[in-house]
Amino acid sequence: MHTDWLRAQTAAFADIAVTLSESQQVVTCPEWSVRTLVAHIGHAHRQAANIVRTGEPEQFRDPRTAELPRDWAPWLRDGADELADAVTAARDNQVWAYVGERPAFFWLRRMLHDTTVHAADAAITAGLVPHVPADIATDAIDEALELISLPGAEALKPDFVNLRGTGQTLALRSGEGDTWLITRTPQGPVAGRAATGEADVTVTASAQDLLLLCYGRAGVADVVVDGDRDLLTHWLANTSL
Repeated sequence: MHTDWLRAQTAAFADIAVTLSESQQVVTCPEWSVRTLVAHIGHAHRQAANIVRTGEPEQFRDPRTAELPRDWAPWLRDGADELADAVTAARDNQVWAYVGERPAFFWLRRMLHDTTVHAADAAITAGLVPHVPADIATDAIDEALELISLPGAEALKPDFVNLRGTGQTLALRSGEGDTWLITRTPQGPVAGRAATGEADVTVTASAQDLLLLCYGRAGVADVVVDGDRDLLTHWLANTSL
C-alpha cells in the first residue's frame, strides 16, 4: 500500500514539476526554487534507500547545490522505485533514523509523506488546487503525530521542547470521520486517535486541509477552530515539519 502511494505521489509531483521553470520560487517554500525542490525529493529518496540498505546514517545533501539530470520525471520515479525496492528487501530490519533505530518501513513512510506535502507545494506553485487522497492524508497525520510523540523527538526539531505542557489538549477532527487528540504533558506531547474530540481547542476540516495545516501549507483561516486559538497558534508555530 505505502509503496504504491509513494510511487503515485512521486509521479504526481513529477507531472507538475516538469511544467514549471526550474528557477521559479516555490510559493510555500519561498527559500527554495523548483529546481531545489526537485533535487530534494530525488536525492532524499535515494539516500533514504541507502540508509535502508546499510542501516547506517546518511548525510543528506544540500539540494541547493546537488546535481540534477536534465530529464526530471524519470529520475524522480526511479528514486521512488529504488526506495520502495530497498524497503521491500529489508523487511523488518532495524535501521538508523533521526530518533534512534527504527524499522526500515520508517523511511518509506517518512519519504512518502514528505513527497506528498511537496507535491502539494508544486501544485500551489503551479496555481493548482492540491489534491491529497484522504487515506494518504490520514496516514500522514498519524505519522506526524507519532514523530512528535516519540521519545527523543526533540533531536528531530529542537522547537518540540516547547510542546511540553500541563495537560492542555488539542483535537483534530476530519470531515472523513477521524479524530486525533493531543495532550501536552510535562514530558512532552502524547497524541493518537481518539473516540471523541473534547479538547481545549478543536480543529475541523478535511483530512487534506488538516495535513496542510500541520505542515504550514494552510492557515487557521482555512479550517474551523473552536476553543483556545492561542493554544493552536502556539502548537502550529512549534510543530511544522
